[in-house]
Amino acid sequence: MGLKHVDLYTDGACRFNPGPGGWGAILVYRGVEKELCGGMKQTTNNQMELTAVIEGLAALKEKCEVCVTTDSRYVADSVEKGWARGWKAAGWMRGSKSKKEPVPNAELWDRLLGLLDKHEVSFVWVRGHNGHPYNERCDALATRCADRYKEDMEN
Repeated sequence: MGLKHVDLYTDGACRFNPGPGGWGAILVYRGVEKELCGGMKQTTNNQMELTAVIEGLAALKEKCEVCVTTDSRYVADSVEKGWARGWKAAGWMRGSKSKKEPVPNAELWDRLLGLLDKHEVSFVWVRGHNGHPYNERCDALATRCADRYKEDMEN
């Protein structure tokens, strides 16, 4: 018997970027859905996009075949085009030999790469705020969490 196939839908949101942020993820296995979400007081949109994928994959209890659908080119392209693995191989540095700079969010990328090694993962990019039902739901989860942190900061 092959691996279980799981669909993972993710999105991140940030108010003021950087600022209060949230992430949302929905796991779907055989028609059963599990929603996950969270946030931080001070973060960036890219950190929340990464965290959504990390938390979704971390929730899986066994090795699975996972199709991640995200509206983040930052996440999808960095994995699918091999950039993230290249950054790790270069000691979390990027750029030309004459102008090397640290990779932003290296600790999150490292966590994500570890999870990618545990599962068989592919990425699908979708345009955000374009009517994709799961993307819209993930956006609602993420923005609700971001707004909760924003309200906490205002009070």
